[in-house]
Amino acid sequence: MLNRRTLLGAISAVAMLAASTPVMAQDNYDIALISKGFQHQFWQAVKAGADQAAADLGVTVTFEGPETESQVDRQMDMLAAALSRQPDAIGFAALDSQAATPLLQQAQDAGIPVIAFDSGVDSDIPLTTATTDNVAAAALAADVMAELIGGEGKVAIVAHDQTSRTGIDRVEGFSNRIKEAYPNIEIVSVQYGGGDQLQSTEITKSILLANPDLKGIFGANEGSVLGVANGKQELGSDIVVIGYDSGAAQKAFIESGVIAGAITQNPVGIGYQTVQAAVSALKGEELPEIIDTGFYYYNADNMSDPQIAAVLYD
Repeated sequence: MLNRRTLLGAISAVAMLAASTPVMAQDNYDIALISKGFQHQFWQAVKAGADQAAADLGVTVTFEGPETESQVDRQMDMLAAALSRQPDAIGFAALDSQAATPLLQQAQDAGIPVIAFDSGVDSDIPLTTATTDNVAAAALAADVMAELIGGEGKVAIVAHDQTSRTGIDRVEGFSNRIKEAYPNIEIVSVQYGGGDQLQSTEITKSILLANPDLKGIFGANEGSVLGVANGKQELGSDIVVIGYDSGAAQKAFIESGVIAGAITQNPVGIGYQTVQAAVSALKGEELPEIIDTGFYYYNADNMSDPQIAAVLYD
């Protein structure tokens, strides 16, 4: 049943770049992308997608982000610097869904279209957001967790932050699904490690020591779940771990059984479609409110399936 569900978890056809026809650019547009960070392989995959779109569409793309996903002020500095050079369009993945509003308002006032990616903002300034349906994806993670722990017991969440849209939506998606569908499962702790692997390791160990009867932990992004896996190993725990994202280290943990499985996004597609949407906006074309870039649940049994392998990244 679990293997069948992993395939049913794909809720968007936009899992591969071939799913959409590239918009051909007529000008060498300058598009500035500001990401949430650079420390995770996820962001390297987003950059690879953006670079591919730049090559395909004949535009210039810059891609930068702070060293860690806790550096909101550093990200604001990067956004301000990008604005000062007056690019044709801006792509922005917010670490804080509200902090960037004044700068994004400056972009709008200057006639610079803004495309949100990965993590949206609490504003109608972005013309669209290229993102995973994080609420639905985290709900799928909750379903898998519930099945693997037998529908009862205590679980916890280690997430990256309480300020970004992805952090909020993944915690709420997982928690609300548990509350709605699994009355015999109790979420005993939700803690935040800034997406930092070392910090998330220490958080995990403290959760395990405080809850010796814990059955599972959901790690809500790449750094979080790697910390959960490390904490599990360091304490010799047998809890079920469900993760989010991909990357070589996480895939190795899944192959070895330390992590049961994870939600994978389509980061290359996110980067590609952000640039594509910026070009469309510059050409005056209408954009949907959300560009759903898709997700899947993967584990050791289906990692090599072509549909899944296409959206995993190292």
